[in-house]
Amino acid sequence: MVKDQKFYDILGVSPDATEAQLKSAYKKGALKHHPDKNAHNPDAAEKFKDLSHAYEVLSDPEKRQLYDQFGEEGLEQGGGGGGMAAEDLFAQFFGGGGGPFGGMFGGGMREQGPKKARTISHVHKVSLEDIYKGKVSKLALQKSVICPKCDGRGGKEGAVKKCAGCDGRGMKHMMRQMGPMIQRFQTVCPDCQGEGEIIRDRDRCKQCNGKKTIIERKVLHVHVDRGVKSGHRIEFRGEGDQLPGVEPGDVVFEIEQKPHPRFQRKDDDLFYHAEIDLLTALAGGKIHIEHLDDRWLTVDIIPGECISPGEVKVIRGQGMPSYRHHDYGNLYIQFDVKFPERLGGEDGAALTEEQIKALESVLPPRIASTTAPPPDAMIDDFTLEAVDPTRESGRARGGASMEDDDDDMHPGAERVQCASQ
Repeated sequence: MVKDQKFYDILGVSPDATEAQLKSAYKKGALKHHPDKNAHNPDAAEKFKDLSHAYEVLSDPEKRQLYDQFGEEGLEQGGGGGGMAAEDLFAQFFGGGGGPFGGMFGGGMREQGPKKARTISHVHKVSLEDIYKGKVSKLALQKSVICPKCDGRGGKEGAVKKCAGCDGRGMKHMMRQMGPMIQRFQTVCPDCQGEGEIIRDRDRCKQCNGKKTIIERKVLHVHVDRGVKSGHRIEFRGEGDQLPGVEPGDVVFEIEQKPHPRFQRKDDDLFYHAEIDLLTALAGGKIHIEHLDDRWLTVDIIPGECISPGEVKVIRGQGMPSYRHHDYGNLYIQFDVKFPERLGGEDGAALTEEQIKALESVLPPRIASTTAPPPDAMIDDFTLEAVDPTRESGRARGGASMEDDDDDMHPGAERVQCASQ
């Protein structure tokens, strides 16, 4: 049972389809949805690309096996994301040249310079430490290479013959009389099934089974430079898939920075949250920060500087290295001041007169209240209580409990009964 049927659904075949059924489904769909035939229908162009990509994967035994077992994710990890562009696959499938639509739809295939296999793209996730220090990663991928046994011919030397029925184009010109008119059209060559060449089964290469390419494992050394940002691309030209008659494709790794537990990054600057106690915020002290290169930064807080909750300070030149430059960004520290639950002795007793006077001697004077009551006002004295979350949530759900009520009787029912006797 295959893991993903998406490519089979695109071609309109079942997962147990034979090679001939895949080929027939692709020919039918490609001819129907080709962009030259549907110039004003962008959906047809997307369908054409999907058909070509699905056929390219399923027509290759190695890629089809990867797809059946692991789905598209297995293809990406195994290098199966590469291959030819849809136009190139169509041109090769139908014999190249002027294209099957040269006379019917005008213009035919568009020349776009040397044909080249599709680029293989991968996302390379890198830690902030590795970006700070720089790193060389060894990454393995699987790609298609020209079969070394048959040199990309698909069979023994001299055994691969150009199809005489279509002269290697994969398509044949046909004429059909419709009443007084004669219609000229093209159709897939029945002799070579659109391949443009004929190889007898016994002459097919035993290593590639006539596919002209095999899957090879390749290890690339990816240099992650210091200070690169997410989205940075590292290209390896010519290290992608190989196909007969086209230039090798490229491999591109896109850098993605992993989240970090201590630092947040914005361009070349770093941001750090530090929690300090009230005494350190008022009377000074030291905090220690573990940096990205195994160094520890000791930061002095000057006595009397008074760090406010949420205040931000900066250490210049201790941020990220600038990519391909010799300077650094800044390190910004935001302070969270942790207040004690209460002041006093270890037993939680209230402050003594001496302690209060000591605080008053170093702290700014109290700010007089701007909402003092008038001299003749009635005054009630209160003290603050701690909030009990359980009690408050019960009040929010619907007020006082009714557990003490007997038989669900309204609280005033008994009093009413007594009054009537």
